Amino acid sequence: MIRSLFYLLLRRVLGLFRSNERVAAEAEVENAVLRHQVAILRRQVKRPIYRASDKAFLAAASGFLRRDAWNSFLVRPETLLRWHRQLVAGKWTWPHRPPGRPPLDPEVRELILRMGREKPRWGYMRIRGELLKLGVRVSATTIATVLRRNGLGPAPRRGLGWREFLRQQAAGMVACDFLTVETITLRTLYVLVWIELGTRRVHLGGATSKPDGA
Repeated sequence: MIRSLFYLLLRRVLGLFRSNERVAAEAEVENAVLRHQVAILRRQVKRPIYRASDKAFLAAASGFLRRDAWNSFLVRPETLLRWHRQLVAGKWTWPHRPPGRPPLDPEVRELILRMGREKPRWGYMRIRGELLKLGVRVSATTIATVLRRNGLGPAPRRGLGWREFLRQQAAGMVACDFLTVETITLRTLYVLVWIELGTRRVHLGGATSKPDGA
């Protein structure tokens, strides 16, 4: 009985609004009904199934809502961000390859070991230079790794090493990097950053969707 009277009273109150106010009131009531239905679904459905279109819509809609309004979603913010990362991954079409550098040719590996054993005073850069003369391009880091794994240490030092040089000159050196960032609409932004090696301070060089010489 009390519920019926409350229902009739609510109908009368809504009927007092003028046309424009009534439309706004109906929108508020509709939102309240939707929120209540979402709360009911949360109590009954523990793991809903989302289609690809559902994920795309919710991920895109999250960018237009305030963070305090995200409680209207059935999923957590971390899930929306994970869906966005999946959309970004699906944007790139080139074949996926395992992380890391490609394996070194066994013949090149044997050649590096032979130079390291027969020329113990040759450093990594000297071996790299000799390999370049033979048309073999291998980085000094790879040469050092191969020699260390086979028990061959570095050549006797004749001067300042690269690590010591960087440590002494870091205060006056700046490195740069060029990276990409994906927006919520899957728009690729290219970002140029600079880092002071001495202080680790990062400076933003610029961000654009269409990088050019300028």
